[in-house]
Amino acid sequence: MNIPNLISLLRMGLIPLFVIAVLQGEPRRALVIFAVAGATDALDGFLARVLRQMSVLGTYLDPIADKLLLTTAFVILAIPGAHPGLTIPMWVTVLVIARDVLILVVALVLYLAMGMSRFLPTPLSKVNTALQIVAVVLVLTTGFVPRLEGVTLFAIYAVAALTLLSGLDYIYRASRMKEENDRAAA
Repeated sequence: MNIPNLISLLRMGLIPLFVIAVLQGEPRRALVIFAVAGATDALDGFLARVLRQMSVLGTYLDPIADKLLLTTAFVILAIPGAHPGLTIPMWVTVLVIARDVLILVVALVLYLAMGMSRFLPTPLSKVNTALQIVAVVLVLTTGFVPRLEGVTLFAIYAVAALTLLSGLDYIYRASRMKEENDRAAA
């Protein structure tokens, strides 16, 4: 097990601490834990490149740790009364999770049908993920800075819109890949 993979595992280990901080009504502590987890995401990628410790395990572990953290944040911050400040609407959380499930299913189908083992994120998907992170930070921050509720609501609805667009983009890209594969096979 190399250092970047251990850092990814550390990020997963921070998830229960994040949940506990949210449920104990400590948004500042939850925000710090979320920020530390985010820093470990940047650190493990940097170290993997610098130390030349990129691994097959790391290519799976890193995005899994990221998705677990973000999904957990959306779920816990959607529970009414679970924390001080604004609550993410449940339908937005369901939309975010449904998109991730859709991407997994599309990637699995492409792998099984065409042997494609790489289904890279789109620029729209990367912007969506960044906005999801911003929305989580803002929701946590409204627990101790309530005047940010308007900006936070805007970010939450922007996440919903981008999540929907990104999901449709993945469906479109997958159908184009299938068509190209079918043409190449003919």
